[in-house]
Amino acid sequence: MPDILIIEDEDEIAKSIALYLDRESYHTQRCRDGVTALTLAQQMQPDLIVLDLMLPGINGLEVCARIRQMPKVKDPYILMLTSKGEEVDQLIGLSTGADDYVAKPCSYKMLVTRIQTLLRRSLRQGGKTASYRTQHFTADLDRRILYRHLHSEREEITLTSLEFELMATFMSYPGRVWTRAQLIEKLWGDDYFGDDRVVDTHVARLRKKIEADSANPVFVQTLIGIGYKFEDSKLSAA
Repeated sequence: MPDILIIEDEDEIAKSIALYLDRESYHTQRCRDGVTALTLAQQMQPDLIVLDLMLPGINGLEVCARIRQMPKVKDPYILMLTSKGEEVDQLIGLSTGADDYVAKPCSYKMLVTRIQTLLRRSLRQGGKTASYRTQHFTADLDRRILYRHLHSEREEITLTSLEFELMATFMSYPGRVWTRAQLIEKLWGDDYFGDDRVVDTHVARLRKKIEADSANPVFVQTLIGIGYKFEDSKLSAA
């Protein structure tokens, strides 16, 4: 079963989350501060991290950013815990790498469902196609690596798990228009019931990594009032 690291300074909340996850046969480990969390992330190599925003020492946003920058750490899904009233854009619009968020207080059963949804996403990407290729990009689905081809050179683009899945989804149907609802169903699953603005945040993060000018995107285009589409010549599947 997946390994889950719970980073939460409120002991009762952390124990309750662990209890519900243990009932689902997940292996959990807890810590209460950001410094310890960074050490455990390297040692434990978790599949998913439940990360509180407000932590002593190093806050959750900084912990998230540092984990994403660790070259030898498994790329975990990160679910951020916030307090009621905090703006989603403030939380995940800072390019820190969180995959999802849940506002406290919350139902622990709902939290477990969101965690299960994140962990299932890796299974949804399995298919017959080993890679997607367009004029400027190759998405290696087996190794989960994106390459950009510019001026006869190949550059590896570092993406989070969700950013890779989003890019692979776009590349699977160049020119197709995707609504937010369709992208949520594709990447988060039809049991997701969070804010659909999470899509805009991840598209913005993806653009910063693949576009020459993210303010004037060429590849991932916005259709106002509809959604997004990816344009980069004809798809080649291998």
